[in-house]
Amino acid sequence: MQDNRRRKSSRQNTPSLEVDVATVSHPVHARLYERLSVAMDRAGTAAFRRELVAGLSGRVIEIGAGNGRMFPHYPPGVTQVLAVEPERRLRAAAERAAATAPVPVTVVDGLAEALPAGDGEFDVAVVALVLCTVPDQASALAEISRVLRPGGQVRFFEHVAAEEATRLHRAQRLVDATLWPKLFAGCHTNRDTVAAIGAAGFEVEALRTFRFPATSNSPSSPCVLGRAIRPIQAVRD
Repeated sequence: MQDNRRRKSSRQNTPSLEVDVATVSHPVHARLYERLSVAMDRAGTAAFRRELVAGLSGRVIEIGAGNGRMFPHYPPGVTQVLAVEPERRLRAAAERAAATAPVPVTVVDGLAEALPAGDGEFDVAVVALVLCTVPDQASALAEISRVLRPGGQVRFFEHVAAEEATRLHRAQRLVDATLWPKLFAGCHTNRDTVAAIGAAGFEVEALRTFRFPATSNSPSSPCVLGRAIRPIQAVRD
């Protein structure tokens, strides 16, 4: 989960150092999300989470870790997970989940647009239902690129825009312009996240599109699950 307010954050060379950020609290939504995430996992999201991180190894940064529902699915090749979560209630839940995770997990405060990590520090970045909520996708993806080593992966599972000129696409535009982001902590259903990942300089190597639930016409039902690479030759400005 990613908060919709921007905050100052000091980028550090090591994730153990404190991040200078203001407290973020959405207690009503956090309580709802804690229950909803469990129900969604039982309905099938857990399988997508497992697929998302299958085969990973090395150091991982998970952006918008929420209440830690991803943690049980990390494979043994992962040597460390830095889990970034700005909402304080969900972060506390993630800390509890980290205690029983099968791999070492450290939970920290921070924003996608100002990650508390050094340049090239991680082998993999994981984002699950997060890029739909960040205020600035381009900034978040630039930060992900910064903290990944050249050749590092982004694994993503996200709500995305439906095909243009469809009734669902029009419905997404309507709800995004009205109540949806306010009700769901900044979530936008009509983002072309795959295009944004490409525009950030990543090479999309694998992509699966689907509806979840499969027969749903909810604005949030169009999803993608995929893998992108930060090119080795990429040079930051």
